[in-house]
Amino acid sequence: MSIISQVHSVQEMIRKRLFHGLAVVAAACIFAAITSAQYFPDGGSWQSKKPSEAGFDAQKLDQAIGLAKSSESKAPRDQELGQAQTFGREPLGEAIGPFKTRGQMTGIVVKNGYLVAEWGEPDRVDMTHSVTKSFLTVTVGIAYDSGAIKNLDSPVFGSMAPISVLSDYKEFDRGEEFGSNRFFELFGTEHNRKITWDHLLRQTSDWEGTLWGKPEWADRPDRDTSTWLSRDRKEPGTAWEYNDVRVNVLALAALNVLRRPLPEVLRERVLDPIGASSTWRWHGYENSFVLIDGRPVQSVSGGGHWGGGMFISARDMARFGLLVARGGKWKEKQIISEQFLKRAETPTGVQANYGYMNFFLNTDRKQYPGVPEKTIAFLGNGTNLVFIDRELDLVVVARWIENSRINDFLTAVYESIDNTSREAK
Repeated sequence: MSIISQVHSVQEMIRKRLFHGLAVVAAACIFAAITSAQYFPDGGSWQSKKPSEAGFDAQKLDQAIGLAKSSESKAPRDQELGQAQTFGREPLGEAIGPFKTRGQMTGIVVKNGYLVAEWGEPDRVDMTHSVTKSFLTVTVGIAYDSGAIKNLDSPVFGSMAPISVLSDYKEFDRGEEFGSNRFFELFGTEHNRKITWDHLLRQTSDWEGTLWGKPEWADRPDRDTSTWLSRDRKEPGTAWEYNDVRVNVLALAALNVLRRPLPEVLRERVLDPIGASSTWRWHGYENSFVLIDGRPVQSVSGGGHWGGGMFISARDMARFGLLVARGGKWKEKQIISEQFLKRAETPTGVQANYGYMNFFLNTDRKQYPGVPEKTIAFLGNGTNLVFIDRELDLVVVARWIENSRINDFLTAVYESIDNTSREAK
């Protein structure tokens, strides 16, 4: 090759690399512009748009809201009475946490970050029951993102310090207890040592034991009472079971590695940064206190099965839903890693419509046939619902609606969205 040819070759290489570099910079600028163009509500304020401005048919959206209002839950508004009539009938089903009488059927529709519709009592603080599990999952995600949990696929047993449970005062030098283990071992059995964080998050652990006075077999017990104390254990990851005792195990395990109250972590790392109000509270049980680094800390519950859980407003639930809809990012800050959310939204092998708790997935549109498959629902008793469509940048909150009417309601909301708006997204 001549010297001139070599020069031309080098010039062409430089030109291509320069062009590629400019293309990368341009793509980054476009992405940054799109991200910055997204609206995020500030704390204490939330801009609204009329349905027609947000791409809805106002009349059809009103009809969807009317359907929701007419579908208010028939269960008692007194949540303590409701618990006594349902879970209170289980063995050892007595309440051990606080309750609150709920308000009226309430809902919110958020599109592209803007409030499009609200009804009922959106600022009222009520129990959110098992939507609490979704807040717990995100708190565990914070533990993972911060390095407190190194590997979600590793056995939880390996990262557990001895747990000192606070109870009524008793002397530590009683002769009949000499030599006994004074600490609580969450994962002390051969079966429990195999359980990973991922198993607990997916409700596939089959954890065995008793926590806060509630044996795992007493939650939604088998009708065959002979199996309660003698059934064979299933290998972690091979079977799915919705079980609040095991959810509370995850909450205590997360507290043990974070060494801080979970509500404190959630407030500082998630809810304060997204502008949530100061009115929410996350409760545990009257007997769920442990000693962490010399201070008593309440281990919170994952729902209202025996009382407690997250007490929060619909508006704060909607902010939380918008955070997940935006891929864990709020303005310029990545609050929850995309890596963790991707895992949370991956179907569980033995339960395809469930990711991490309580990420209900619409796999094959089996959960809600009337809406797209790539949607997520946080669900709790009541029914409490936070519905997320990331592709449409849509968040819907509905509280105290009959579970059997949710699909009809969501279908009506989708029917009110203009086709042009859908195509634009």
